[in-house]
Amino acid sequence: MASTPSSTLTPLYESNNIFFNSFTSPHNFTFPLKLYKSSIRSPQVSLQGQPHISQPNNSQNPDRKSKIWVNPKSPRATELKQRSYDFRYTSLVKIAESLDSCNPLKHDVYNVLATLGDKIVEQDAVVTLNNMCNSETALLALKYFQERLKLSKEVIIYNVTLKVLRKNKDLDRAEKVFDEMLERGVKPDNVTFSTIISCARQCNLPEKAIEWFEKLPSFGCEPDDVTYSVMIDAYGKAGNVDMALSLYDRARTEKWRIDAVTFATLIRIYGSAGNFDGCLNVYEEMKALGVRPNMTVYNSLLDAMGRAKRPWQAKNIYTEMINNGFEPSWGTYASLIRAYGRARYSEDALKIYKEMKEKGLELSVMLYNTLLAMCADVGLTDEAVNIFEEMKSSGTCQPDSWTYSSLITINSCSGKVSEAEATLNDMMEAGFEPNIFVLTSLIQCYGKAGRTDDVVRTFDRLSDLGLSPGERFTGCLLNVLTQTAKEDLHKLTICLEKANPKLGYVVKLLVDEEVVEEEGAFKKNAAELLDSVTTDVRKAYCNCLIDICVNLNKLERACELLDIGLTLNIYTDIMSRTETQWSLQLKSLSLGAALTALHIWMSDLNKALEDGEEFPSLLGINTGHGKHKYSEKGLAGVFESHLKELNAPFHEAPDKAGWFLTTKVAATSWLESRRAQEVVAV
Repeated sequence: MASTPSSTLTPLYESNNIFFNSFTSPHNFTFPLKLYKSSIRSPQVSLQGQPHISQPNNSQNPDRKSKIWVNPKSPRATELKQRSYDFRYTSLVKIAESLDSCNPLKHDVYNVLATLGDKIVEQDAVVTLNNMCNSETALLALKYFQERLKLSKEVIIYNVTLKVLRKNKDLDRAEKVFDEMLERGVKPDNVTFSTIISCARQCNLPEKAIEWFEKLPSFGCEPDDVTYSVMIDAYGKAGNVDMALSLYDRARTEKWRIDAVTFATLIRIYGSAGNFDGCLNVYEEMKALGVRPNMTVYNSLLDAMGRAKRPWQAKNIYTEMINNGFEPSWGTYASLIRAYGRARYSEDALKIYKEMKEKGLELSVMLYNTLLAMCADVGLTDEAVNIFEEMKSSGTCQPDSWTYSSLITINSCSGKVSEAEATLNDMMEAGFEPNIFVLTSLIQCYGKAGRTDDVVRTFDRLSDLGLSPGERFTGCLLNVLTQTAKEDLHKLTICLEKANPKLGYVVKLLVDEEVVEEEGAFKKNAAELLDSVTTDVRKAYCNCLIDICVNLNKLERACELLDIGLTLNIYTDIMSRTETQWSLQLKSLSLGAALTALHIWMSDLNKALEDGEEFPSLLGINTGHGKHKYSEKGLAGVFESHLKELNAPFHEAPDKAGWFLTTKVAATSWLESRRAQEVVAV
């Protein structure tokens, strides 16, 4: 059994690279061992991380020259070559390769290692194990060396074995090796812990990484900055956000080396907390530190910007990623579709979808549903049908209830009753019961078509399916009332009373002429109703109630509702005044609410004229220039006709879309003529 005196062995190592100083062989021939073949004189890194260049130990061998040229034609060339550094290293690497490919049996492993001969040294064991990849044979090789060598630094042998287990993400065996170390009285060092911690990280077991990290102090070990940076990632993935951010703050102060994976985790932490500016700050800090982003960083950032509804920033990040030479992955495309889909960037979302299809990348059901929901929101009916057909023919994913729900919504908003009903039948044949969203869309569809009895029938299905009408469902039913003939209003009022008694009562006060109302009861109940519903539906409810009033020619009730809306801040900044212009802002109002606001504004202008107030040089009405996504009509078009009916001197501004403007002189003249007509009429 051969051994090497401890005085000749001065191994220097860290967690990822292991190097050695020169040592004297049993044949009194000095040669340096290395782990990398690219350079005979490899830089070495000590435990403290200080670079060290290996130098020949000429004091131990005075006959050794620092540089020796050997004539390749010399008879001794082969012999000298066999004693060279490269020959020694190459032979050990070949043995490691043989061990990786042999059967994981003691007999087979020992036979391979027997080729080393009897005069093996500790460095042979370290180099061999360090070049291995097979966990099972590595453990048998470890036993072989332990049986034949008197190890002066046994912790190093264990550490390189743990490195092999880390390559295989074999945390279970790594923990067993650690236990064996303790049983043999071998004290683990920083490298031992950092190797096991990084193994747990590679296995995506952050809780295990934390468990091992917290063992460090009990063994007298102090983690280095690399281990600390790994723990930012581990604590973040384990959900201990406070600890992760605390370590990150310390990392910035002490200038630790943080890798791209950890930065990706930090971006996800800030994204989950809704701190999307924090995501961007981390990204900028990473670039400032010279850390090159990887695909995980880019995808995490794109996902965060999607959830933040910042598609323009997602676009910029994606462009930067491409310019930096990265090829988009499936995750990249998925993040972009979610980002563009949520923000209704339909053109960009469909472009990414087309690119995925061209590259043969399959979409998940969730991505298909994101695209279909976007199409439903922006009115892309034909595109939605094509996506749905491609989804069905993909062979990898089939429509679910959300898929059918989006299609029914698209058909319903387009007023395609037969198509909506056909999709509902397909949905039920596929084994899906209609949910509240589907029934909401169907009610909207039947309402557009004037099929009041079908609206009532659909409403009655709620109880059959065990569903409760929520605020959005009730709001849709209320919207249907704005499109319903007067003689059918009582049918829907009954439904509203069942869905929301308070709302049903307010509507009944409007539509039922036989109801005896106490003075002020309508305004009081309407205010209580609008104050009780969530902010998400307040404006929709108020708009619909005003529209019903306008349809029934109950202008006084409409004005009361608009006043309630202003009092509860449902409507804000409708009327504004500056020194140069008085304006009426109608962009967020329904047609009935806009007409009511115009009526009140005209009354205010009349009063201002009577009180002798000085009008500004310009007066304007802003309706917005957009059209309804499922209609060619917009508020601007309807309002233009109404202003002509009133003979109002407001004309659409050529350079300001959606604005109708008039001058002080024209407005004053018009108001005075209207007042004169009213006097004559009286």
